Amino acid sequence: MTTQETNAGAAPPAQPTAGSPDDKQKSLLNRYGIFLAAAVFLMLYLMPTPEGLEPEGQKALAVFCTALTLWVAGTIPIYLTSMLAIVGLALTGTVSEKTAFGTLGFNVIWLMVSAFVLTSAMVKSNLASRFALWMVTRFGGTPTRTLAILVLINFVIVFFIPSTTARASLMVPICIILLEIYKAVPGRSNFGKLMMLQGVQADALATSGVMTGTAANMIAVQFIFDQAGGDIGYMDWLIAGMPMALLSMFLTFLVGLRLFRFGDEVGFDAGMSRLEEQRRNLGAISLDEKKAMSIFLFTVTLWATEDYHEALFNGFEISIYVTAVIAAILCLMPRIGLLEWKEANIKWDLMIFAAGAYAAGNALESTGGAQWVIGGLVYGLGLENMSTTLVYVVVIFLSTFSHMIFTSKTVRTTILIPAFIALAKTLNMDPVTLALAASFTLTYTITLPPHSKVNTLYFATGYFSVLEQLKYGIITCLIGSAVISASVFTWFRLLGYGL
Repeated sequence: MTTQETNAGAAPPAQPTAGSPDDKQKSLLNRYGIFLAAAVFLMLYLMPTPEGLEPEGQKALAVFCTALTLWVAGTIPIYLTSMLAIVGLALTGTVSEKTAFGTLGFNVIWLMVSAFVLTSAMVKSNLASRFALWMVTRFGGTPTRTLAILVLINFVIVFFIPSTTARASLMVPICIILLEIYKAVPGRSNFGKLMMLQGVQADALATSGVMTGTAANMIAVQFIFDQAGGDIGYMDWLIAGMPMALLSMFLTFLVGLRLFRFGDEVGFDAGMSRLEEQRRNLGAISLDEKKAMSIFLFTVTLWATEDYHEALFNGFEISIYVTAVIAAILCLMPRIGLLEWKEANIKWDLMIFAAGAYAAGNALESTGGAQWVIGGLVYGLGLENMSTTLVYVVVIFLSTFSHMIFTSKTVRTTILIPAFIALAKTLNMDPVTLALAASFTLTYTITLPPHSKVNTLYFATGYFSVLEQLKYGIITCLIGSAVISASVFTWFRLLGYGL
């Protein structure tokens, strides 16, 4: 089942209006971003060193803010900006050359590489498509139940497709098939609007509950370990995050049913027959699907039992990173696996981008630049006079809605998590708890189409407008932020996290 096949006969998707003020602002920023970045670098690098800031911290701040300006402006590719940042750190003497270039060898980079290999294997084997079609045809008997099943599928496949874009690429064609069969008109059908918008929300919320759901989660865990000393394992993240993700999705689901009432506008009998036919056309389970399922179960088993490895294996532990690389090796192994190297859709540009983001972020932390900036923010906003409860709430809401400025989850992670760790240290709060709570908001890139590739894929179907996504996205962000804020003082406490 291909995207081209599912789009056959569908109404042309709605396109954003050209020449809008937002487009003009973005074009200006893109055009002059390199000059703005150069001005930022020269201003920060050449200014007198502020009191309380070391010269190395000033250099790190200059390189970091320059890279941030280029990442936001998009004047040059994000991976090229990261390469410039790494070279800049070395040439300015901010950190040693070995430290600057060493980030590409971080274990989280290997985890990301392995995640892309696993994604490629699942897509090639057709295992994920088979599961999704089976779920819908087996359990979707009414419009509301079908919507719920689609949400549930997103929450299940996040465990074995560690890519938000890959999951959206799987789900969008299935949604289009459903809506075409039910004769839901793009832009007019409330059922179509809700199905597509809940696809966006479910992808984001499910991702927040699983450490390997996106690279941003894994990068956040690395920052928490390196800068706060918190060792967050796969099950630690899952136990803390998944209940919040499920509760937020449930509340968002109920709100969506109220916002987009669809009544009896669709008929389901013919639709289910068509999907049954699609499922039957897949035939018997193939050898590649069996291999993919075996590797998946092996991987999840090791991830799920990580905290018990030392007891089970006499002091020997297999980390999530080693497990992921083993899974990638199995996927690529001749005869045993199901992929050749050229079929592994590894995003090397993302690898280089992440390495540069790490280098800049860690340099800012190690030189004291982050602490200096956060110290100024603390006293500037009066956070030092706020109660611990209010600080948590402000940080969580700030982190959630920061995606309206920084569209990349990885960029937000690189900026915010080290900053929040420094903030917690300044206020004598638990940096692990504050950073972890903020990390669960990093996937909330849901309010506007350009904020993520997932948004773009769903928006391109033409079933909902920018305003409808903005409205539903803001409601979801408010609900999610409130749930996470409440959980810090209830669920987190039960799990043993301090304040």
